[in-house]
Amino acid sequence: MQKKWYVIQVLSSQEKKVKHSIEEQKEQSGFADVIDTVLLPIENVSEVKGGTQKIVEKKLWPGYLLVSMYLDDESWAFVKGIQGVFDFLGGDKPVALTQHEVDEILKDLEDKKVRVTQKHKFEVGDIVKIVDGVFVNFTGTVTEVFQDKGRLSVLVSIFGRDTRVDDLEFIQVEHVTDGQKE
Repeated sequence: MQKKWYVIQVLSSQEKKVKHSIEEQKEQSGFADVIDTVLLPIENVSEVKGGTQKIVEKKLWPGYLLVSMYLDDESWAFVKGIQGVFDFLGGDKPVALTQHEVDEILKDLEDKKVRVTQKHKFEVGDIVKIVDGVFVNFTGTVTEVFQDKGRLSVLVSIFGRDTRVDDLEFIQVEHVTDGQKE
């Protein structure tokens, strides 16, 4: 019988530990031929703090792992017995992902390996509210974005005059929704 992909629910923030435990214990418990791959979907995200850019790993689905395995009562009980595992998605009758779903997930993860996602996405023309600094609570329009430095410039109106506020960090502004516009 063919191995299929299943989703398992695990303790949030314990995904790496549970993945490691399954991989280690499957060898010791004789399930190496039954359980193939344990996958923790992550992406690399660029964050800027204090003017310094860092690349950090971000879990795409906190609290979930993917596992390729042959599912029977013994393998099901083995995985559920790993510390930190809650259950299979689907409970007592886990449902395998379709091949189309697996292909899409693996393609998406492959794409995320080769590129870094920006944590904050600002574009020229975006309406933002300044949430930190001298111009706190002013709303304006983004005029320049410096992704590599995590900084941007915003045009705000002060006493009826357009004034450019330069060198704001991404964390000093937030996008304005229609309900927030003043």
